[in-house]
Amino acid sequence: ELEQEVGGERVDFDTLLAESDFISVHAPLNEATKHLFNAEAFRKMKDTAFLINTGRGPVIKEDDLVDALTSGEIGGAALDVYEFEPKMAEGLAQCANTVLLPHIGSATTSSRRDMALLAAENLLAMINGGEPPTCLNPEVLAPGG
Repeated sequence: ELEQEVGGERVDFDTLLAESDFISVHAPLNEATKHLFNAEAFRKMKDTAFLINTGRGPVIKEDDLVDALTSGEIGGAALDVYEFEPKMAEGLAQCANTVLLPHIGSATTSSRRDMALLAAENLLAMINGGEPPTCLNPEVLAPGG
């Protein structure tokens, strides 16, 4: 339903890699997503494709990214988060086809205000005996959790 609403199409990961001009990563970091973007993934991407990561640094294996960027395997990358933050892979800063930010991509007035309001909303829910509306690990809220 959402696909029709926004004019999108759900595809598998290999198709996403092969057909996308831009890939913007917003995945959480977990066992399934750690190093999701690695040498194998970069080989499947267009040599003109750009990879953007504003989510979690370790979703990208940076040494493999440096190799893909310097060899021309992909077109470029824009990163706001890094695998070993605050450090980055050797050679990444020297790649001319990168845009690197110091983890400030969300530092706008409106996003900071929204974060503060969301934190207050979650805190008030807890104070009033409820569950925080954006809790990602509700098992810790259970007695003994």
